Amino acid sequence: IGEALKKNPVLISLSLFHNSIGPEGAKHIGEALKSNMVLTTLMLQWNLLGEKGAQHIGEALKINKMLTSLDLDGHALPILELKGVSPVETIELQGKGLTHLSGIVIASCISSNLVLKSLNLNYNEIGNEGAQHIGEALKINEALTTLNLGYNRIGPEGAKHIGEALKINTVLTKLDLSHNEIGDEGAQHIGEALK
Repeated sequence: IGEALKKNPVLISLSLFHNSIGPEGAKHIGEALKSNMVLTTLMLQWNLLGEKGAQHIGEALKINKMLTSLDLDGHALPILELKGVSPVETIELQGKGLTHLSGIVIASCISSNLVLKSLNLNYNEIGNEGAQHIGEALKINEALTTLNLGYNRIGPEGAKHIGEALKINTVLTKLDLSHNEIGDEGAQHIGEALK
C-alpha cells in the first residue's frame, strides 16, 4: 500500500480500517504520506498501529501538506487546523472517544502550530501515552494558552510528562487535568513544575 500511495496521482480517500495494520505497515504508510500530494482523507481506525505506528503517521504529517482528515480511533481529526495550515484559534475535540493514538498525532501536529490558542480534549481516553507526547509538544509549542485534558485516564506517569513540559513552556496559562487518575505522585510532578 505504501509504495502504491507514493506513486498514485488520483486517490484522494483511503479507508483501511479494521485490517490488522501494525507499526510496520504504519511506517510504510507514513513514508508514502511524506511524498503523496493528493490523498486528503485516511481512515485507519481499528487497526493494531500502537504507539510506534501513530508516531510514524504523526511524523509524516509534519511533511505532508494535503491530508485534511485522519481517523485513528473513530473520529476524524482536523489535520490542517491542528497543524495551523488552516488557522483557527480554538479546536474542540471533547467527547470524541480519542485514544492515545490520536493524542500522539495531535501532539505531532500542534508542536509547531503558531496560531492555536485553545485545545479541548476533555472526555476522551488520551491516557499516559498520549499525555507523554502532548507534554513533548508543549515543550516546543509557543502559542497554546489553554489545554483541557480532563477525564482522559491520565495517571501519574502522564502527569509527570505534563509537569516536565510546564517547567519549560512559558505560554500555557490554563490547564485542566480534572477527573484523571494522577494521584499523589502525579500531583507532586505538577506541583514541582509550578515552583
